[in-house]
Amino acid sequence: MAKGQTTNNTFTSVEDRELIINRVFNSPCDLVYKAWTDPKHLPHWWGPKGFTITVQEIDVKPGGVWHYVMHGPDGVDYDNKIVYIEVVSPERLVYSHGGGEEDEQFQVTVTFAEQGNRTELTMRMLFKSAAELDKVIKEYGAIEGAKSTLDRLEEQLAKI
Repeated sequence: MAKGQTTNNTFTSVEDRELIINRVFNSPCDLVYKAWTDPKHLPHWWGPKGFTITVQEIDVKPGGVWHYVMHGPDGVDYDNKIVYIEVVSPERLVYSHGGGEEDEQFQVTVTFAEQGNRTELTMRMLFKSAAELDKVIKEYGAIEGAKSTLDRLEEQLAKI
């Protein structure tokens, strides 16, 4: 894969054990942050196209947990758990994300940078190793999934 690629207004980069996704939304920072943290909005856009989620619990605060099940279009359910490490409204979220097994977890940092009435969102996913990152890219389509998820976020922002 190339060091960086741009498609559909989304820039992606793979650096060692980190996947970086960057996109500018035509919505103010407060709104993008709200869509990312409000349980009323999350189920409508979280996950790649064709996936749905069922939120089991969500508490967006340091130490808080977001537990949800992602339902694939093929009928497979994926248990997910996010534990928030840092929450700075409306600028930054840091969390660990995994399916329950500690060795499968990775850390995510999402920043929301105001650009007038637009928001630059940068999502940095840090894996334990370059091999682990390579696995999620090849086996789970992490890059395509992230782009599709942000497409869905953009659609949701237009409805809020």
